[in-house]
Amino acid sequence: MTLYEYVGNLHMHTPYSDGAAYHAEIAEAAIQAGLDFVVVTDHNIYVDGVAGYYGDEQKVLLLMGEEVHDRHRLPQVNHCLVYNTHQEMAHLANDPQTLIDSVIKDKHGLAFLAHPFDKPIAWQPPDGHGIGIPWVDWDVTGYTGIEIWNYMACWKDTMPDLRTAPQGLFRPEQSVTAPRTETLAKWDDLLASGKRIVGIGNSDAHGIVFNLGLFKHTIFPYDFLFQCVNTHVLTPTALSGNMEFDQQLIFDAIGQGRCHIGYDLADDTRGFRFSAQGMDGSAEMGEDIRLHAGVTLQVKPPQRGHIKIIRHGEVVAENEYNDALIYTAREAGAYRAEVWIEFEGAMRCWILSNPIYVTP
Repeated sequence: MTLYEYVGNLHMHTPYSDGAAYHAEIAEAAIQAGLDFVVVTDHNIYVDGVAGYYGDEQKVLLLMGEEVHDRHRLPQVNHCLVYNTHQEMAHLANDPQTLIDSVIKDKHGLAFLAHPFDKPIAWQPPDGHGIGIPWVDWDVTGYTGIEIWNYMACWKDTMPDLRTAPQGLFRPEQSVTAPRTETLAKWDDLLASGKRIVGIGNSDAHGIVFNLGLFKHTIFPYDFLFQCVNTHVLTPTALSGNMEFDQQLIFDAIGQGRCHIGYDLADDTRGFRFSAQGMDGSAEMGEDIRLHAGVTLQVKPPQRGHIKIIRHGEVVAENEYNDALIYTAREAGAYRAEVWIEFEGAMRCWILSNPIYVTP
């Protein structure tokens, strides 16, 4: 089966909430970064009339989502990224379960728990941009997935004190290594419990101006962040140029988990594949395959790296430095893949696949 790969970013903000650039500027930044699509997710507002293709020859598709949260709940927690509802959902912000149910069941949309283990920058003012906004209501059910890697949330971890701030501000590529271990552990626990949880990776771009005494610095331009952590989707047909059709194609792929998270700043992750072969046929990320006597899993990154296959938090197979990894699964479960490479003098998480579900 031929699959078409498209690269996008699903979390960013404009001046309609707390971002610096409007939609046309964001589209231009996405074109400069080489993205195929972006989804704008302003806080508690859905902006009509701006979605569509931008640039000469329809270079980038800009879509609308929303980051919903209860502004009256202090401290701030439980930010939910909402996609494909075609309307504002902020009126349900005070009840995360009702919000998720309405998005999924009523609107046939997608709901992702944003930056779930977000922590504050300890030395920043408690009401500034360095606050921590984790997800705390883990008893909710029915959500589509989790934002596994939020670049800006992980970047905050690189500056535990003022001494480390200059490197974090000016050379983030030397500091950001991987998603938070707590997030990966939670993902694996949920998968081990039998839940289907899609993982995505994003920039959380704001274009924030960071104040350090008399010094001011823009924390990172949109085009830079769009080259960092992205979500790569696989679709069964090519984008058509029709906004409505292509929007559904992209959101269907994300909702089904036919996507991987790529740290594209370290190197382009286009071309990555994680697949399975069994007696009943084949499967891609997000799909089921029957175990029978065994299922052959294959990880194929676009270049050599440290490849791992993980089942419920346990590494069941790995190659230190290779261009592929093949493993025969003998147990049912959710299997996902990771690839790590050296970048800026250290090993970095480069690719995180979504699971293939091996069923009894």
